[in-house]
Amino acid sequence: MAMLEVTELGISFGGLRAVDELSIRIEKGGLVGLIGPNGAGKTTVFNMLTGVYRPTDGGIRLDGENLVGRRPHEICKMGVARTFQNIRLFHNLTVLDNVKTGLHNQVTYSLAESLLHVGSYRSKEKQMDERALDILRVFDLDGLADYKAANLPYGRQRKLEIARALATDPKLLLLDEPAAGMNPNETAELMETIGLVRQKFGVTILLIEHDMKLVSGICEYLYVLNFGRLLAEGTPDTVLKNPEVVTAYLGE
Repeated sequence: MAMLEVTELGISFGGLRAVDELSIRIEKGGLVGLIGPNGAGKTTVFNMLTGVYRPTDGGIRLDGENLVGRRPHEICKMGVARTFQNIRLFHNLTVLDNVKTGLHNQVTYSLAESLLHVGSYRSKEKQMDERALDILRVFDLDGLADYKAANLPYGRQRKLEIARALATDPKLLLLDEPAAGMNPNETAELMETIGLVRQKFGVTILLIEHDMKLVSGICEYLYVLNFGRLLAEGTPDTVLKNPEVVTAYLGE
């Protein structure tokens, strides 16, 4: 059984067919890319995988469990986390508190304990601080734990968003254009970070990306979308030499 199995997935918005008959299979521990021209439907796929959109038809299974019809917070608890093309941090919170927001699906205390700071509140907050710092160390951000997220350089904000997603303890991590807006040095560092995340957290990764150097450098398998339909799939070396894929990106 695959970690993620998407079967003939489709969604329509009025008369527009945004994604049609898409099938994807990702094994546990895989690092797979979902690529295609702008407007191909890639982020729409992520929105269906995370419950933001409900598919018009088709199926989505994570470790055999159906995701279709579940709400985003339920899917998060089942083990799916994501980042966004446009960074969505809590900019006025500290780096540490941003990561702690991802831990609240695992550590609970009552409203009264939270308001009065009694009972298990202090011990559980301490546990979350320690866990958040452990995650931040992986990204070399622990020394910036007390900084406001808004004050971080762009590349580190990207890392912080990935750290926050990992705090939810996902099985499947969805990265939506993680290299967007990065310079070549930041992109090279990001490639190392993604490899480290996979190794250290044992997470399965599906990423959307336009930077073909990053895609060919870290992905084991690619799916190519064009106008909402699967155009090609295979290893990066095979897919990126496919004439239909080249035409979809560059035109005739």
